[in-house]
Amino acid sequence: MATAEQIAQMQKGAGFVAALDQSGGSTPKALKLYGVAEGAYGSDDEMFDLIHQMRTRIATAPAFTGKKVIGAILFEKTMDREIAGRPSAEYLWAERQVVPFLKIDDGLEEARDGVQLLKPIKTLSNKLARAKAAGIFGSKARSVIAEAHQEGIKANVAQQFRIGDEVLDNGMVPIIEPEVSITAPDKAEAEAMLLDAILAALDSVPADRQVMLKLTLPEAPDHYAPLVAHPRVMRVVALSGGYSRDEATGRLAKNRGVIASFSRALTEGLSAQQDDEAFNGAISRTIDEIHAASIT
Repeated sequence: MATAEQIAQMQKGAGFVAALDQSGGSTPKALKLYGVAEGAYGSDDEMFDLIHQMRTRIATAPAFTGKKVIGAILFEKTMDREIAGRPSAEYLWAERQVVPFLKIDDGLEEARDGVQLLKPIKTLSNKLARAKAAGIFGSKARSVIAEAHQEGIKANVAQQFRIGDEVLDNGMVPIIEPEVSITAPDKAEAEAMLLDAILAALDSVPADRQVMLKLTLPEAPDHYAPLVAHPRVMRVVALSGGYSRDEATGRLAKNRGVIASFSRALTEGLSAQQDDEAFNGAISRTIDEIHAASIT
């Protein structure tokens, strides 16, 4: 159950949300960027052991605290494991004052009408119950917009808010993530359609509830300012979406009130071959850079 302290931190905290939720499909690439080749593991279990080691190094680094990292999104297998001898979500909040979220989606449908909707989420009610019992504050589900197709974008947003309603009914806060691909040929037009669709969907959110939004950094600075100011929106966070950290932080700094929720851009420059001093120094510099762009 979300606590008043956690709600206040997510509404007003001067920091960003770390995305530590690489799933089965994205884990091999994340490990490769971290300096772990596919030949270093022979099974999915070994692969997830290695990615958990990477996440543990990040979460236990001295700079990874609620002073600058106000929240972190976890993969389900991370929630079910321990960090420094404590359940992951418990460790993040009790030891680091970092609010824990859970990635709840099961991947994407095939593309249709310019978008990829979420696959039906298996045993969603059970997943949310386990998350709540584990001390998870909120959820995240990612769908994709590949082109400016108005009906497809409306369907994408409508699905996201339906799932968000169920998360809210379970006493948690949903991060709604209709990602606009950075390679979309008509990205700015898609973003205009997305803004309209989200504003319409927010009208159905009860006055005593709030959602979070995770959106691609837009082509026009402050494009999502109406969402930042909306009373039904707890926070707008931005994904890096394939941009380098330099480009992502540069774009982020032009969007007032939006904070980062980076994944690949967060782990850029980290390596399994670094000793603790080098690793902790690298993650500290990264946190400083992303934090600075988030509070501009």
